[in-house]
Amino acid sequence: MSRAAPRGKGLLSDLEQTVEALAGLDLHGLRAVWQQQFGLPPKLRSTDLLRHLLAWRLQAAFHGGLDRESRRRLARRGAIAPEGQHLGLGAVLRRDWQGRRIEAVVEAEGFRWEGKLYPSLSAVARAVTGSRWNGPRFFGLRGVRP
Repeated sequence: MSRAAPRGKGLLSDLEQTVEALAGLDLHGLRAVWQQQFGLPPKLRSTDLLRHLLAWRLQAAFHGGLDRESRRRLARRGAIAPEGQHLGLGAVLRRDWQGRRIEAVVEAEGFRWEGKLYPSLSAVARAVTGSRWNGPRFFGLRGVRP
């Protein structure tokens, strides 16, 4: 794969084959392709997420990415509020974890747990457990995968 889209016959078919080939790569292989195409790869540990992101970047590079109006409309939307903020200021999220009652309070700037303000529920869950967690799932805002 080269940095610039090749010129000539069958370009779309080459792109499709390249994207399909990503399905057979492990995390190390996906990072190697990313490095070759775009430089330093993101620090993701999810093979599926990196595969989807890499496929999107390859297709965007080939087709030109988002048009100007789409980029402008996305920029106007502003920052995305952390999941859980929609519950409203003062809402209390509770979870029993290892015999402890965990309570995080929704505030304008994030989530408060044990007197400390965290920017996201995932940051709260990480502080509680000492390991990476999906905060909304930790607090029961998302269903459990079957």
